[in-house]
Amino acid sequence: MSRILISLGGNALGTLYNDLKQSVEIIAGPICDLVKHGHEVVICHGNGPQVGYIKSNIDRGAKEDKTENLPLFSCVSMSQSFIGAELQNAIDNKLKEMGLKNEVATVVTRVIVDKDDPHFKNPTKPIGAFYTKEESEQLEKAGKTMIEDSGRGYREVVASPIPIEIVEKNICKTLSNAGTILIAGGGGGIPTIRTEEGLKSIDAVIDKDRTSVLLASDTDCDSLVILTGVEKVSINFNKPNQKDLSQMTLAECEKYIAEGQFPEGSMLPKIEAAMDFVKSGKGRKTLITSLDKLVEGMNGKTGTFIVE
Repeated sequence: MSRILISLGGNALGTLYNDLKQSVEIIAGPICDLVKHGHEVVICHGNGPQVGYIKSNIDRGAKEDKTENLPLFSCVSMSQSFIGAELQNAIDNKLKEMGLKNEVATVVTRVIVDKDDPHFKNPTKPIGAFYTKEESEQLEKAGKTMIEDSGRGYREVVASPIPIEIVEKNICKTLSNAGTILIAGGGGGIPTIRTEEGLKSIDAVIDKDRTSVLLASDTDCDSLVILTGVEKVSINFNKPNQKDLSQMTLAECEKYIAEGQFPEGSMLPKIEAAMDFVKSGKGRKTLITSLDKLVEGMNGKTGTFIVE
């Protein structure tokens, strides 16, 4: 038996509510299959599309009703409970269907960042929907920072500081040790800084793959699985000479990063998080694959493994 942290991409969940409902029902299957085979599971999910959707709708309503906007960090906390509750229901129902009695819990999670983190001056984290170039240009005129996202369209980007510490780490470890299927660090956690007055949440979106490494360490996980939109990591992505990779050593990862193979707002944080986890303990490895290939990947049949 092993304890596995599954880092689930926000894009795989869908942006709209009905999309999310359908997605979590699909996601619950392979996760519960791992539990059925004796594994303990910790889940950290993304929130890029969802937090953008929440924020834009609140902003639109505030403008129409002439009420106040909510800060981005409040929208991050909303996305944690919104997504967590739907995951809990789907996983709980699937567990009962399989005759399993494990419990599922979501922890609203704050994550400490450095208030002077240089990433605040260089927004890179995509959130929200995809736009055309023309729509993007209009949003830039309205004050948004936009980037082209891996050939899929244009998205707003916000600051993505490096996570330092999970505030609720002891709670997470206690729940995980009790056999609970834990959902924590949603959206990378609520960005929080330490001040003389105490803890204070601030506007940003932390990359959930980086937070996953902290959560995996805090809960003593043996393996890290980063689920994304592709079955395998590729070099020369979307080019005629694209090459899918079944395994990368740390040295190969560093080489490809130096070549600029992995976009900063999408695959690069995943590769860096995978490397950090491998470095954190002897014999540890990270699997990067798509949701539908989770079980096959854990059996070594597909995906990209990051190893020493």
